[in-house]
Amino acid sequence: MEASLINPFINAALNVIQTMAFTQVTPGKPCLKSNKVTFGDVTGIIGLASETITGSMVLSFEEKAILTIVGRMLYSEYKEINQEVVDAVGELTNMISGGAKGELSEKGYIFSMATPTMVLGKDVSITQLTQEPIISIPFSMEEGAFVIEANIMKKTNKKL
Repeated sequence: MEASLINPFINAALNVIQTMAFTQVTPGKPCLKSNKVTFGDVTGIIGLASETITGSMVLSFEEKAILTIVGRMLYSEYKEINQEVVDAVGELTNMISGGAKGELSEKGYIFSMATPTMVLGKDVSITQLTQEPIISIPFSMEEGAFVIEANIMKKTNKKL
């Protein structure tokens, strides 16, 4: 995956978390993911596909981070991950991938998004459909951390 394709995911995450949850987050240095397991306690996964590309975006939160974010979004206090928190992760996954989609379309990457799938539990193994390296972007906030993992692969014999 081209490194220039990472910035749209960073920009979208910053915009969505700061706007929806009134929370400042700091992106870390993107790196290649070295394993196939989820980072956090609750994870949203969304497929990205078109005639020319295939890929996915994974959004994975530590428990304290997502409880803080959802609490601020919904003006409530959450002490554990429940269905409302899981649903919010699905919405955040949609909003961040949608924001990245808009910016990527300006670079010629046009794609549709699937409905997000949520996974509960830490260190859950995920098998990706592409053979492209997965770029992991860590984000930190006072209350914890989360990551975005993205991969986009050009389909063979298709021109972008």
